[in-house]
Amino acid sequence: MNDATIVAGKLLDVQAVKLSPNAPFTWASGWKSPIYCDNRKVLSFPYVRDYVKSELCNVIFEKFPEADVLAGVATAGIAWGAMAADQLKLPYVYVRPKPKEHGLGNQIEGSLQPGQKVIVVEDLISTGKSSLQVVDVLKNAGVEVVGMVSIFTYQFPQAAEAFEKAGVPYHSLTDYPTLISLALERNIVSAGDEAELLKWRENPAAWKAE
Repeated sequence: MNDATIVAGKLLDVQAVKLSPNAPFTWASGWKSPIYCDNRKVLSFPYVRDYVKSELCNVIFEKFPEADVLAGVATAGIAWGAMAADQLKLPYVYVRPKPKEHGLGNQIEGSLQPGQKVIVVEDLISTGKSSLQVVDVLKNAGVEVVGMVSIFTYQFPQAAEAFEKAGVPYHSLTDYPTLISLALERNIVSAGDEAELLKWRENPAAWKAE
């Protein structure tokens, strides 16, 4: 069993991922979705949390050894970034969706120096839009964003295109096809459900439950 399958299994074990192809969820974007992923749930399970944290650290250490700083994405990526930075003994900041409306008006919380090499830590990647907005904020602060890591990615084609266009490599611990394959193996979904779940990923904006 590869690492991506192990991570997918742990997400299913703690019910951080819910699959419901016949009664879909509604995302903030208005998309109807047969899956809901909430990796914050993992934080409540110490051994799973520790495993995921260690895997994030392994990816950062192997893929981005030049990292000077880790940057968590508010809010769901804050805890994961902080834990990984602590284990790797790297400086840490986090990035808000928009500047604070009081105090110093910071959007980046923590200390950054121009020219530092930064790795962004996300909990999940969907279209990549909000993740890459964080990249832009960091670049505007004068640092070099050398990559991004996340726990889960839906592997939407538009996300791959957006990251390629931005010149930002990214690595996720597990992904949607791996999770769906494991859910079928565990009899969480049927073969018919699997086909519908994979169909959704091809064009989520237009998908409707059968």
